[in-house]
Amino acid sequence: METLKELAEQAGTRFILALFVDLRGKPCAKLVPVEAVDELAEDGVGFAGYAVGAIGQEPKDPDLIAIPDITSFTPIPFVKEGLALVHCDPHVGGKPWPYAPRVILKSIIAKAAAMGYQPWVGAEVEYFLVQRNEDGSLRTADAADDADQPCYDARGVFRMYDHLTSISTAMNDLGWGNYANDHEDGNGQFEQNFAYADALTTADRVVTLRYLLSVMAAERGMVATFMPKPFGDRTGSGLHLHLSLTSQDAAVFPGEDESELGLSPTAYSFVGGILEHAQALQGLIAPTVNSYKRTGAVATASGASWAPRTPTYGGNDRTHYIRVPDNQRIEMRGGDAAANPYLAVAGALGAGLDGIERGVHPGPIGSGPAGELPDTLLQAIDLMVADPVVCGVLDAVGPGVADYFADLKRAEFREYHAAVSAWEIDRYLTAF
Repeated sequence: METLKELAEQAGTRFILALFVDLRGKPCAKLVPVEAVDELAEDGVGFAGYAVGAIGQEPKDPDLIAIPDITSFTPIPFVKEGLALVHCDPHVGGKPWPYAPRVILKSIIAKAAAMGYQPWVGAEVEYFLVQRNEDGSLRTADAADDADQPCYDARGVFRMYDHLTSISTAMNDLGWGNYANDHEDGNGQFEQNFAYADALTTADRVVTLRYLLSVMAAERGMVATFMPKPFGDRTGSGLHLHLSLTSQDAAVFPGEDESELGLSPTAYSFVGGILEHAQALQGLIAPTVNSYKRTGAVATASGASWAPRTPTYGGNDRTHYIRVPDNQRIEMRGGDAAANPYLAVAGALGAGLDGIERGVHPGPIGSGPAGELPDTLLQAIDLMVADPVVCGVLDAVGPGVADYFADLKRAEFREYHAAVSAWEIDRYLTAF
């Protein structure tokens, strides 16, 4: 295998972003000159972990060392000439750090491998392009994008042609296989699709794409936001995950089932596991206060929210939590654009593998476990904490991560709950 130095030389790289994300999905990096590439490859690069954010450290703790995964080296000269990034695995004291999302996902992938499976994932990254008004409120970056049903509007795509084609070209230059770029259901909302890959590679690519979208949109005076529901009257942004398994290079999900889905018993058990843990999974895959404005939406300008309210499964039907478009894969539609891709994929795999281990069946097509998905982040976190499988995903590398994550999210909810909104003032100021 080529060294990081050789890869950098071949790409004409002058600086490398040594990058990882915290539990909230915040991208953290140091910019390393190519002159120090050998030190980066051999020793990693150090961070004060508490300053990083949600990574499980206090000010007194030793440095967090980001060790680059050379296979993830990604030249991004379309952002800045001579720039590349490499995804890193945070370590402390010479060991993988249990609070690092990429480390958690790698542990779940290892569990799948021990069971004889290789997980494959495709991701649909939805986002809005917006600008800020002087009062801080948001407006659609394209002022002409004001139709009630703007989805797939060819004129909306054309007006954002420069942005969309720049991102598409970048993805294809990287070998990701971009195959579609479209206007989504909300005004100012877009999605740019790329080919599926192994689970870790796809999670890395979601993080990379968010970074590319953010910086390249900013160059055009726009904000690319992955906030799940930036506008109350519009469809929210999802992170839909397409999941499949292989075993010894053979697809696992196709089967002889006589129903319309054509799935194998293993695939049904995988679906059953996800559905059984769906309510708890929402704490991972819909991880913000704002997430529940999306899943709780009852009306939008377009007429549909495209966000499931109950944990059900079915065929090529986008109202379900699990959509089965064909017998090769399933689509999990409960996650939103704020989800940390490493944790979202790890959670889905952990739940699905649990279903396989226990031989769970999801029941008749169109059904699922009783009850709706949680209404608030606080409710979702309470359900997550009560689910040993989902907590076990977070604690896969070491104990304490699930409790730490739950405390972070409960604090986030309480901070939101303590703020007085314009809605409350309008509703209550002179009501009594």
